[in-house]
Amino acid sequence: MARAARSRTPHPDRPPRTPHRLLRATPDGVRALPAAVRRAYRSRRKPPTATLPGGAPRRPLRAALGLLAVTVLGAWLGLLLIGSLRVPVGPMDTSMALRPSLTGGTRITVAPLGDLELSSHHAPVRLDVDVDRLDPVRSQALVDHPERFAGLQDEVTRDVGRGARRLALHSCVAVASGAAALSLAVHRRPRRALAAGGLALTLLAACAGTAYATWNPRSVLEPKFSGLLSSAPSVVGNARSIVSEFHVYQKELARLVTNVTKLYDATSTLPAYQPDPSTLRVLHVSDIHLNPAGWGIIASLVKQYRINVIIDTGDTMDHGSAAENHFLDPASSLGAPYVWVRGNHDSRTTQRYLTHRKHVTVLDNGSVTRIAGIRIAGVGDPQFTPDRSVVAAGDPAERTAGGRLADALRTQRLAGTPVDIALAHNPAAATEADGLAPLALAGHLHHREITTLPQGTRLMVEGSTGGGGLRAVQNKKPAPVQASVLYLDRRTKRLQAWDEITLGGLGLSRAEVSRHLPRENRPGATPSPSAPLHSTGPPSGPPADAPSHPARGSSHRTG
Repeated sequence: MARAARSRTPHPDRPPRTPHRLLRATPDGVRALPAAVRRAYRSRRKPPTATLPGGAPRRPLRAALGLLAVTVLGAWLGLLLIGSLRVPVGPMDTSMALRPSLTGGTRITVAPLGDLELSSHHAPVRLDVDVDRLDPVRSQALVDHPERFAGLQDEVTRDVGRGARRLALHSCVAVASGAAALSLAVHRRPRRALAAGGLALTLLAACAGTAYATWNPRSVLEPKFSGLLSSAPSVVGNARSIVSEFHVYQKELARLVTNVTKLYDATSTLPAYQPDPSTLRVLHVSDIHLNPAGWGIIASLVKQYRINVIIDTGDTMDHGSAAENHFLDPASSLGAPYVWVRGNHDSRTTQRYLTHRKHVTVLDNGSVTRIAGIRIAGVGDPQFTPDRSVVAAGDPAERTAGGRLADALRTQRLAGTPVDIALAHNPAAATEADGLAPLALAGHLHHREITTLPQGTRLMVEGSTGGGGLRAVQNKKPAPVQASVLYLDRRTKRLQAWDEITLGGLGLSRAEVSRHLPRENRPGATPSPSAPLHSTGPPSGPPADAPSHPARGSSHRTG
């Protein structure tokens, strides 16, 4: 009872609540509750546009500049990654692309000759056109139907216009995709990505409008050349004379396309020789002089003759400049190991570039390599004379280089590993290997010479596998394209026979293959295009290894 009484006693510190006071307080609390909840919610809620992630207030100008920067960068990446488009123009395959630029204009790249720049327009974008290759199928169609040359100019114009329209559509897709993708990655908001894509299209349209407003069709009359093309005006005349006498250049173009196409045809139909299975086949080429048709000829011969090793005795380049280096890239994919020595038109830069190419072996200062069981030593040309501005040191310098080669050959012989083939570009250097190797190969002269040196070494000088290269257009009579296939005994590495391949130069379509046998192999035998090397029939006719000219009346010709 006492506990119950105590519990009913009011707390001394708590004021008593009367019923009417409780009734009055309850409605006030209910009415005040929504306002309190709203105040608490507003105090805890962060407005989405109030601050940046770093806490700084967001400014509309900064947001706009950020969107513009992301759009421009994304559009540039889109053009760079997917903006290029392959477009056939007449008999050529080209690649077109738009690139950001401060000055605009058009740049036409003809590898490995250089660039041709036209001030065609002033806009933040530049048109890049890369001439990749001559398509053999379309060029063959021109050869088969010469009447098409009359409409070649119109065909090229239509192809360029069609390619420009395709490039415009392709560039729209590239800039919109690049800008939208980058904006989505940065802002993570689809609406921002769509805004960036639309802004990219607007900027591209503005650039196109600026280019159209500043278009200069007469820019073709004032081109700017770089690389090897810088000498083009002195060779083909300026653009004004080309425009005024286009019919003359149209005929020259027809001859050029015809010649290149027939070179392909001639090399693809060369008669294949079936040597003894143990025979090693060496392809000797020299003095390509920057003629791109040379690579196609070499690749065809490698396939036709099943070549074991290719030997190039130099002057692959014309000026030895770094701009020419990419011309050497096909040397890695010809189907056989490639052994090279430097010529007087090949620089040290050329040699360093080739040293790092796959399947290519560079020999210099008497260095030795062993490929397909053949031991080969070589020395580079000590003189670099790409033009007449450099005074040649003459034969004394060549004989000094040949002396280094001879010292290396003696060292190898004393070590019990004699060299089978000695290489030099200039015959004056190669003659120093006399008596130290059974075979010496050289180039430089642009015509064939075969001699037996006093100590018994056979010196074989190859002609120009590039037909004199770009210099062929300066001569009244085009130089032939020449290469040789050497057949070596697998056991002794001695020369059994060789085939001399001669193709017509610019404007010609002749192809000739002649077979030659060394005197000691078949005394007195005449060159025969089909007789097997191991035949023991009676010899007849004059000796087959005439010192300075190919045999007559024993060759296969086409054309």
